[in-house]
Amino acid sequence: MTLYAPPITRLCEVFSTVPEALRLPDAASDWINANKPGQSVPSFLEGPVFDSAGNLYVTDIPHGRVLCVTPGGEWRVVVQYDGWPNGMKFGPDGRLWIADYRRGILALDVDSGVIDPVLTHAGSESFKGVNDLFFDSRGQLYFTDQGQTGLQDPTGRVYRYNLETQRLDCLINNGISPNGLVCDLEEKALFVAMTRGNGVWRIPLKDNGATSKVGVFVQLAGGVSGADGLALDEAGNLFVCDAGNGCVWVFDKFGQPLWRLEAPTGGRTLTNLAFGGPDRRTLYMTESATGSLLMIQMENAGKKLRFTR
Repeated sequence: MTLYAPPITRLCEVFSTVPEALRLPDAASDWINANKPGQSVPSFLEGPVFDSAGNLYVTDIPHGRVLCVTPGGEWRVVVQYDGWPNGMKFGPDGRLWIADYRRGILALDVDSGVIDPVLTHAGSESFKGVNDLFFDSRGQLYFTDQGQTGLQDPTGRVYRYNLETQRLDCLINNGISPNGLVCDLEEKALFVAMTRGNGVWRIPLKDNGATSKVGVFVQLAGGVSGADGLALDEAGNLFVCDAGNGCVWVFDKFGQPLWRLEAPTGGRTLTNLAFGGPDRRTLYMTESATGSLLMIQMENAGKKLRFTR
């Protein structure tokens, strides 16, 4: 029996693609050796976030790069360093905060290219491999610690960090490859993509760091990867990147499917997304396999981020 009407499929378009001059098809990379051995990976885009001037910043994980794309589609390298940068958001200090799998939570001054460590461990324990991050309306930082967790090892962690008190709370430690994350509109619950579980969990939030009644908000099906980056619009609709099926699923606040936003490139690795444009009604997505940035106009504006530059 079908519980919900099937979602409407909408086709995205290509905004821009990594230019030939910035593609690194022959570069050596430990990330490639570990994740895509024997393959040529000229780039692998992630972590899209806009500044107030409409410039789009993205990461290139295997080559340790942060790239900037202007509204006109011109690309440049902001910095290249020894790391594996993934998710990004601007922080309260105007710097670009990075979830770096190898090095922890970092902060980048996009003008000077200087990178400083912010959180490199929890207590005296190293992170498994952080993946994505965002700030809530109070300026608290949330981030996922994914590592190599999955169904075989459901020990992925989700953290909340209070910048003022420097208190670090582990909200859960049994995640099945926790990845993208975002709060609901009221910030009473946290949505977390569980990539290897191929679904999105809903975590009720309490100020004391405790959690209870964690549940599955939506469950995806098929694919060789799973749920990845998340975003929310001002209507409370949840946008879920499907990293193995080349699409973004859109669910209303009750978890009912609304749309399937499909990549036009033939690539199936849609990893992350961010709202941009003057009215924040244009959704941009990283299609990592082809080095493409996709876009589509949406009815509702994306939820405004706490900080920008």
